[in-house]
Amino acid sequence: MTSNLAVPATGRDAGVPWHFGDPLREQRQLSTGAGVIDRSNRDVLVVPGQDRLGWLHSICSQHVSSLADGDATEALVLSPHGHVEQHWQVTELGATVWIDTEPGAAADVLGYLRKMQFLKRVEPADVSAEWAVLSLVGPASATILTLSGFPVPDAAGRAVPIPGGGFVRRMSWPGADAVDLLVPRGRAEGIVEALVEAGAQRAGLWAFEALRVEARRPRLGLETDHRTIPHEVGWIGSAVHLDKGCYRGQETVARVQNLGRPPRRLVLLHLSGESDTLPEAGTPVESDGRAVGFFGTGLHHFDLGPVGLAVIKRALPDDATLTVSGQPVAVDVR
Repeated sequence: MTSNLAVPATGRDAGVPWHFGDPLREQRQLSTGAGVIDRSNRDVLVVPGQDRLGWLHSICSQHVSSLADGDATEALVLSPHGHVEQHWQVTELGATVWIDTEPGAAADVLGYLRKMQFLKRVEPADVSAEWAVLSLVGPASATILTLSGFPVPDAAGRAVPIPGGGFVRRMSWPGADAVDLLVPRGRAEGIVEALVEAGAQRAGLWAFEALRVEARRPRLGLETDHRTIPHEVGWIGSAVHLDKGCYRGQETVARVQNLGRPPRRLVLLHLSGESDTLPEAGTPVESDGRAVGFFGTGLHHFDLGPVGLAVIKRALPDDATLTVSGQPVAVDVR
């Protein structure tokens, strides 16, 4: 689902537009008006069945047993040692739990669900070929939804069905008006066109990612590695519920919560701007020639300039001398 004017994304986000020729203007549009972003590369799974909520509650980090119809949240799957393995966006609607996750992650998610299924009355399935995720971001989003005939999530942010299939749910960031639309894949382009006719602008994933980086929101596989624990990247509360028990990795979560700060932290870095080529995800962050962390997502932001997220040792002071790929970087202390 791409426009002829679209410059395609590459790597893990191949298959959706990266930008439409003016990425910085597209970013501004998400801050001042409304932009629609094709995120149909995300994988989508469903979990129908009578036992779905209690069962998922027992195998993920979030409290989902009491989700009401339309409730949406985030959840993690942790290793036995508390390291992050999976990140889910979860929506309970129409007696089904919908999970959307990173591109290419469906096989791992489905494999985990089936491994943990035992005799529970649930039927997890990968429906990525039939369903697509779109995002509508910006202060005018609610107006655009109304003008285009789509429902607007209520004040509590609950997901609401779209006539003809799918739903609209409020995003937890970057603002109260940002929403995701999960829609039948065959209708996705028509829905984008309806939103554009109502006043939204097409925006590429670059614009969406710029707001994510500005908000210091981690992304699995970019701001995480095999050692990441939820406390390090800000997933406590949003994706990990501290008042529930009996899930894999809980001991590590409780120990870090009770005994002190985690060994690393997620930070926003300002890059020097000496090169238009930004560091790749996984590039070491160094101090005095020693690796003290790793770089995640880097991009040019319409207001902040060249920036990126990184995970660094917590003990490092904010004014430490840091480099990435030999170029100086500075921690944003806001």
